Amino acid sequence: MASALAWKNLSAGYGDTVVLEGIDLSVAPGESVSIIGRNGVGKTTLLVTAMGHTNVKSGDVLLDGNPVTHLPVYQRALKGIGLVPQEREIFPSLSVRENLEIAARPGYWTEARIFELFPRLRERLGNMGNQLSGGEQQMLSIARALMTNPSVLLMDEPTEGLAPVLVETLAEVLGKLRDEGALTIVLVEQNSRVALAFSPRTIVMDKGRVVYDGPSKPLRDDPERLAGLIGVSE
Repeated sequence: MASALAWKNLSAGYGDTVVLEGIDLSVAPGESVSIIGRNGVGKTTLLVTAMGHTNVKSGDVLLDGNPVTHLPVYQRALKGIGLVPQEREIFPSLSVRENLEIAARPGYWTEARIFELFPRLRERLGNMGNQLSGGEQQMLSIARALMTNPSVLLMDEPTEGLAPVLVETLAEVLGKLRDEGALTIVLVEQNSRVALAFSPRTIVMDKGRVVYDGPSKPLRDDPERLAGLIGVSE
């Protein structure tokens, strides 16, 4: 069976700057994986390279076993890659409903299912994007990505800047998405506690390379090992 998403011997970056070097990773269909590491080690670049926002120097990005390395962003989205960007990037002058409608494609994720996952968005349906709190904007960003009905969902730092109570709420939502098993999810997360609880497999990056790819449990159980890998213990 082909991987849902794979980076094969991939080096990529921005302009002439190489950020990722020799990345060789694959994620199985329906698998959930967390990626952690210090700021600036290439985690976001890994995601946006899959989406088509960087310059690939060598290697390939594969979706369902087929190379998408040179496809434009919109074609990758049509083929099933959804991205929840770190900056959220919702449309501030559109309502919640309009933000959802503009992304909608036929499939499992409908407005009704979105509102089951995020009841707060139903309450804020007529509000503009710039009238939402940070937590609501993050909910909308995830919901908008789901409305494209992707097969692979890339999530970049979804808990960043959120109050602890909202972090816990969002972690519950991520758990529901994971447990449904229909989506392949790659989660980049600075909060290692959330990341290690989310997925049974964790990837640690440092200086544009993978330094750990294995079970999450040993990192949860050994704070010193975790600190040695990422420089932060939570």
